Amino acid sequence: MTATHASVSVGKDPGHDPGTAHTAPRSAPRRPVVRGRALRTTGFHLTAGLLSALWLLPIALVLVTSTRTFDDIAAHGVGSWPRSFTLDGFQQAWVDGGQQQALINSMIVSVPTVLLSLGLASMAAFALSRYDLPFRRVLLLLMLGGNLLPPQILLIPVSKLSEVLGIYDQLYALIGVQVGFGVGFYVFVLHGFMRAIPGEIQQAAVIDGASPWQIYWRIILPLARPALAALTALSFTWIFNDLLWAITVLRTDSQMPITASLIGLQGQYVSMWNVIAAGSVIAAAPTVAVFLRFQRHFVAGLNLGAVK
Repeated sequence: MTATHASVSVGKDPGHDPGTAHTAPRSAPRRPVVRGRALRTTGFHLTAGLLSALWLLPIALVLVTSTRTFDDIAAHGVGSWPRSFTLDGFQQAWVDGGQQQALINSMIVSVPTVLLSLGLASMAAFALSRYDLPFRRVLLLLMLGGNLLPPQILLIPVSKLSEVLGIYDQLYALIGVQVGFGVGFYVFVLHGFMRAIPGEIQQAAVIDGASPWQIYWRIILPLARPALAALTALSFTWIFNDLLWAITVLRTDSQMPITASLIGLQGQYVSMWNVIAAGSVIAAAPTVAVFLRFQRHFVAGLNLGAVK
């Protein structure tokens, strides 16, 4: 038996091995597959780069326009190649155009509104997600349903209500409106994050003698930090850039936030595009800074929400 097997093994021709004959054609199509994948990757990057350039083009135009002189723009046009550089447009928009006071008003409204809204929403979401409260699903649907109403149909009721309460044309009236219309959505989002936290963590804290407030403050809030950071960036952007509610409950120019002040700036400097562009850059700077600050947490919050 051993000799027979040995003779058979020796008599085999390696060039005619059936296994080798079958495997050789399989490796041939790999080069076209790799080439097609490289072409698709290159096409994707080129398309994405082109779309990014088209998206950044208006921003670059505004930045360049804000640093040009009025004479340069009037002589050669807004879309021409810049032939001057100055920061006088920022000074005019900041001092003469009232952007300084308008930016202060926007920060007075935005920062307390974000803190108050997320504070109330996190406490409500903690109670609705971690405890078996009666009618909690009904409460969540009511909070979510309030955000489905078009804000245009509520402009007159909100304006009349602020006049009846005696808070019309006051910044805290705008704070109350922003908090009232934002808490429902924040509760709905935070409820999903907090509900996914394992219950064993809370049970271990209860066994250790932790109170509900300690569980909320020391356990649930740190675990929900990505969601809170994402909502902070979103809510600050929404509130800071809001125009509809600002012109609904405010009337005096000195009380207007930055977005409403841009309308007055355009009316004051009708054809001075460098001043208007400078005011737009000033108005966009805080939201860009907040987004860059919370960018890492913002992406983490989006990924966590996608997984859950």
